[in-house]
Amino acid sequence: MTAPRKAVALISGGLDSLLAAKLMLEQGIHVEGINFYTGFCVEGHTHAIRKKDRKKPKRNNALWSAEQLGIKLHIIDIIEEYKDIVTNPKHGYGANLNPCLDCKIFMISKAKQWMEQHGFDFIITGEVIGQRPMSQRKDLLPVVVRESGADDRLLRPLCAKNLAPTLPEREGWVDRSKLLDFHGRNRKPQMALARQFGFEDYASPAGGCCFLTDENYAKKLADLWQAQHAKTYELDDIMLLKVGRHIRPKPNYKLIVSREEGENKFLSGYRKNFTHIETQSCGGPLTLVDGDVTDEDLETASRIVARFSQGKHADSVTVRITRVDGEQTTLEVPPMPPAEIKQEWYV
Repeated sequence: MTAPRKAVALISGGLDSLLAAKLMLEQGIHVEGINFYTGFCVEGHTHAIRKKDRKKPKRNNALWSAEQLGIKLHIIDIIEEYKDIVTNPKHGYGANLNPCLDCKIFMISKAKQWMEQHGFDFIITGEVIGQRPMSQRKDLLPVVVRESGADDRLLRPLCAKNLAPTLPEREGWVDRSKLLDFHGRNRKPQMALARQFGFEDYASPAGGCCFLTDENYAKKLADLWQAQHAKTYELDDIMLLKVGRHIRPKPNYKLIVSREEGENKFLSGYRKNFTHIETQSCGGPLTLVDGDVTDEDLETASRIVARFSQGKHADSVTVRITRVDGEQTTLEVPPMPPAEIKQEWYV
């Protein structure tokens, strides 16, 4: 007996990649998964912090998918390598700051390297023709194949019948007749297939797995780049963009104001890295001050913090300002009236 062919599957944690891998397992292919960590992943961050998301599963969906499939999952950190994709995408951005086409090309090229290093035969993804406007149009799928270097060792099981046969199909490693012809943005066929395989409680189809596709997040990232006068970022930068109200009263500084207890606790981990403001006379948000500030700026910031505290209707609120060097100042300030907090300050 010959050893089964081996495929590496890009596992995002979404339904499509779960189903694509399952279809290969059903054909006796040895499958192992790869999940690339960029820092912009949605799951596992705000879902674990925000009270409004308390009912959502607190899990890594890629690991959950691997468990459902009974396969090994390799989680690979590509944060540093990925920066150039985010800041300088050859094919540009989508509706927000999502470099989807460049992202797909990059990840498949990384999967190809892994495939060759580990003696695997081909790559599988959960892509479906027409499902995403920037990276899954039929005219762009060949661009991904060509620029990633995957050539015809890239198999898309969910829509393979709409495409020319790949090497695994031509060589008989997989049975093309058992592949599918899904297309378009309708997720009902995937949901029906999930029921057929007995998959339940999977990640919401079309729920999105990358913050770069989110309009509000993209605005915060663009604001960060403008304030830095450079399109650069570190992991802490992009993590903080996921949490709190971001308010920029002046170009030289920004406030990150927690909205609830979970965010208070999360932001407390950054207190030693930022000047921060806490209310003393009443309950209120922990607020990080990002930028170089004057005493006048800190007084304005304190009034904004007081506005979001439990003392917002009081004549004054006592706040404590702690600078990065540990120096502390206590101020008693009137909360800023809502009308004075300009809408354009909100990032």
